[in-house]
Amino acid sequence: MEQNMAVHRLDLGYFIRPASETGGPQPRVEPVLAYLVRRDEGLILFDTGVGSADPETEAHYRPQRRPLEGALAEVGVALADVSLVVNCHLHFDHCGGNPLLARKPILVQAVELATARQGDYTIDELIDFPGATYEEIGGEAEVWPGVWIIQTPGHTDGHQSLVVRKSDGTVVLAGQAHDLASHFASDHLARQATLQGLEQPLPTYQGWLERLTDFDPRRVLFAHDCSVWEPPRHSG
Repeated sequence: MEQNMAVHRLDLGYFIRPASETGGPQPRVEPVLAYLVRRDEGLILFDTGVGSADPETEAHYRPQRRPLEGALAEVGVALADVSLVVNCHLHFDHCGGNPLLARKPILVQAVELATARQGDYTIDELIDFPGATYEEIGGEAEVWPGVWIIQTPGHTDGHQSLVVRKSDGTVVLAGQAHDLASHFASDHLARQATLQGLEQPLPTYQGWLERLTDFDPRRVLFAHDCSVWEPPRHSG
């Protein structure tokens, strides 16, 4: 099984996050990244890119899209080859290619799908399109041996991440659990400082970080940051 296991990053374009959402004085250009997990059991596609939106949303984020078909073709895969789709959440910049994968199982947290269907959350046409096939999850699930979906709420209540065991260490596809790898690093260190009993005040961190740490990740990858978190290496 290990010989055919791989995780490929797919570049699906970028968008401009306005200054009002960056916490700083300037806008920020952010990549839109998806990931293809190749296993003997099949292919899992984690996120599918930016979907078409209404004129107001288009003007707000100014997305520049790269076709999903082309990104998959670069790693020798066609849309028809995909076995499962996992969206970290259902905002339009993560599920935009889902309609191209009609009748493919889409694994989603039940609370995320329910929220999306309430309206005023995402682009409705990207949720209940012809052939949409959802498998709803209520928490943690082992999709295939060594592949887990883990709840990582925060950005949305139904946000989820994908954990993949590989021979060279565990990879976490964290989606938008953190906007930036540096934010994840800060939370990781806040947890470490807390466990070491450093005097307060210390920053808080997401409770689900405990569960992700159980998997001893060697790499954590993100939806809107090309940087990769890796644990510090301590020499003898």
